[in-house]
Amino acid sequence: MARAIMFQGTGSDVGKSLLVAGLCRIARRRGLRVAPFKPQNMSNNAAACPGGGEIGRAQALQARAAGINPTTDMNPVLLKPESDRRAQIVVHGKALQSEEAARYMAKRGSLLPEVLEGFERLRREHDLIVVEGAGSPAEVNLRSGDIANMGFARAADVPVILVGDIDRGGVIAALVGTKAVIAPEDAAMIEAFAINRFRGDLSLFDDGVRFIEQQTGWPCLGVVPWLPCAAKLPAEDAVVLEQPQNPKSGILVAVPMLSRISNFDDLDPLRAEQDVEVRFVPPGTPLPRAANAIILTGTKSTTTDLAMLHSQGWDHDIIAAYRGGAHILGICGGFQMMGSTVEDPNGLDGPAGSARGLSLLNMTTTMTGDKVVRPVSATTRDGGDALAGYEIHSGRSSGLALEQPFCVLDDGRDDGAYADGGRLIGTYLHGLFSSDGFRSHWLSGIHSGRASALDYEAEVEAALDALADGLEDALDIDAIFSMAR
Repeated sequence: MARAIMFQGTGSDVGKSLLVAGLCRIARRRGLRVAPFKPQNMSNNAAACPGGGEIGRAQALQARAAGINPTTDMNPVLLKPESDRRAQIVVHGKALQSEEAARYMAKRGSLLPEVLEGFERLRREHDLIVVEGAGSPAEVNLRSGDIANMGFARAADVPVILVGDIDRGGVIAALVGTKAVIAPEDAAMIEAFAINRFRGDLSLFDDGVRFIEQQTGWPCLGVVPWLPCAAKLPAEDAVVLEQPQNPKSGILVAVPMLSRISNFDDLDPLRAEQDVEVRFVPPGTPLPRAANAIILTGTKSTTTDLAMLHSQGWDHDIIAAYRGGAHILGICGGFQMMGSTVEDPNGLDGPAGSARGLSLLNMTTTMTGDKVVRPVSATTRDGGDALAGYEIHSGRSSGLALEQPFCVLDDGRDDGAYADGGRLIGTYLHGLFSSDGFRSHWLSGIHSGRASALDYEAEVEAALDALADGLEDALDIDAIFSMAR
């Protein structure tokens, strides 16, 4: 049975996901059979597992760092927000139902056996499990029925390392305060702490480390500096879309920030291009007239975000951009929006009824109860570029636009739509920009003669290695692994 160690944070977005990924890569280097695990995740960025089912994208990246395929055991419970108070509940990779937050919180403890079942299967197949918590154990109002942090740690008897993010400020209060507010039995599970995202002279924080150690009784395992390689790895939380963006000269790709945006890491390979600016446009802001292309991303609720698109006036911006020569590409829900209507008679995607699309493609989408979740490979009809990605979607599209498909899948089925010499593309295939040949072909269609020299998958591997190197230098890795039990 594998030993296990858990990383919990003083809050959300303190860098737990990448710390776990880096430690998985380090353990793999040391010859350990290692696997990631997150009991409960909340994210609309999901990954399709080769064996079927979906999990959080962060766990898929962590599995990659560990050198193994992702499985649903790595993230037994996934919550996919559909509104501010409602989410789809995915258990062991399969969508069960949608529930209001209050109702789910009242009964989530009943899912602990499902969580432990996945965890025990992983333990039987590996030497080490690196576990990631969710949110913070200091949210004591949510402690009853908890399956994501201390509820899991105590049930599975997994020791905890608490992580604080100094970049956001208040890290001393966050760490000491966590010890002060949680139950003594929960505090006893914490073996040590670490500090993430430090900028500047580390020696200036020596007194701060000593103060935290004195107040909590926990040893410090290290202070991790700000690691630039982290920016080259896929982000899971949509909060990153609200951070300052870096303007670039060259090709401008505008992306409306839909209210239920999902799988926005589809665009990471474009963001990695030196001369491509991917600009996420927030509500209340028109899409830039100078955009060379507009990409409509996936969404957890196509009908809800179609309504948002119209209310923001973005539909007029998109049509005007297309008429002015811009390329329009829709992925999954964004593809559905490009059609004439989206029919949802049973309210499976949002309010029951019919939603008016952009009418860029002659097709209609009808929402259905079944959900397609699977990795796929494909070949584009125009250019013959090889694609590797995945499908996660509900709904079926039909219409004349599909008679000129975008690509043919590995099983012989056609996917998507291709029109106006490639200026209009719609597809259900997530991850298509990770394929270097297609990405280069698409960009050359926007700017003639432009070619990409980027090997995106190699860059991700290099970033994971650099992350592992940075953690090796900053943390007491031997102590961390010896704490696992």
